[in-house]
Amino acid sequence: MNIVLLGAPGAGKGTQASMIEEKFSLVHISTGDIFRANIKGGTPIGKIAKGYIDAGKLVPDEVTCKIVENRLGEEDVKGGFMLDGFPRNIFQAEQLDKFAKIDVCVNIDVDIDLLMDRICGRRVCACGESYHVSTLNGETKCKKCGGTLYRRDDDNPETVQKRLDTYFKETAPVADYYKKQGKLFTVKSGKGSPKEVFAVIAEKLKEY
Repeated sequence: MNIVLLGAPGAGKGTQASMIEEKFSLVHISTGDIFRANIKGGTPIGKIAKGYIDAGKLVPDEVTCKIVENRLGEEDVKGGFMLDGFPRNIFQAEQLDKFAKIDVCVNIDVDIDLLMDRICGRRVCACGESYHVSTLNGETKCKKCGGTLYRRDDDNPETVQKRLDTYFKETAPVADYYKKQGKLFTVKSGKGSPKEVFAVIAEKLKEY
């Protein structure tokens, strides 16, 4: 089973990805991870990507697609994979169809007001723990290590709005691309716990 996982920033995609990976024994492929691996490993395509990143430019779609294509050519993905962070636009989706067969696109849909609240209300600790102000009751320390909680620079309302605008302009149309192929499954998040949302996703994925 080969999956594309879609979801706007704050939709809970990371949480669902971890549960899907464990339940269905799929290789979770994050584009961020494979970019870093190629750059760290000094691969030819990694060097090209690094050149753009070091110059403060976006890595071209063609380079991104080649990195993903190389990753999907490795032996460990033969039993099934889940793409997270790719494709980000229609061009990437079209290119993906040329070198991989996608069975289903799982789209995690959340109301934009809830997305803003989730991200802007997020507080993190240097140890990696993450909280929401609604559950902290005014506490400013991490329950795990005692470190001081803070809001990431890119979690302010202005930056969050820009991230969401980019997502809905460029990535959201990918859902329609897979809908036309009869491969889209949309699950509404925000009205249940992460485990309840996962139960809906898992039941659908059993069909594949």
